[in-house]
Amino acid sequence: MRYEFVIYGSPAPQGSKRHLGNGVMVESCKRVKPWRESVKWTALQARGTNAPLDGPLRCTMVFTLPKPRSAPKRRRTWPDKKPDLSKLVRSTEDALTESGIILDDARIVDFGATRKVFPNEDPDALDAPGAKIVLEAIT
Repeated sequence: MRYEFVIYGSPAPQGSKRHLGNGVMVESCKRVKPWRESVKWTALQARGTNAPLDGPLRCTMVFTLPKPRSAPKRRRTWPDKKPDLSKLVRSTEDALTESGIILDDARIVDFGATRKVFPNEDPDALDAPGAKIVLEAIT
């Protein structure tokens, strides 16, 4: 089984949490909740009525981030500033699990080509901010 889908929106990292007191923790990045909701609903649509993926999985995530205005326009550049790729992956993995497309993010054993890029500067880059995700069972 293989799923491939695209989410448009601003990829947000799942990073540190802030303690408000009485055991209440709040995500420090306000953009993470809308990003996770977008991933969740897109994954739900891709899954349809199929059973969740279980067993060893390969996951590829290509995050297209907005290119800064100060970056060169005529040559390829790399998004080597925040957000961290690992934190983008973490927020997206959790949303995939919440959607039910995968049973547990611990099932992902191979991340394939997971990277951050700017629009139209990579074969897998989108034309606007978002992410391209491929999930497949390893047999």
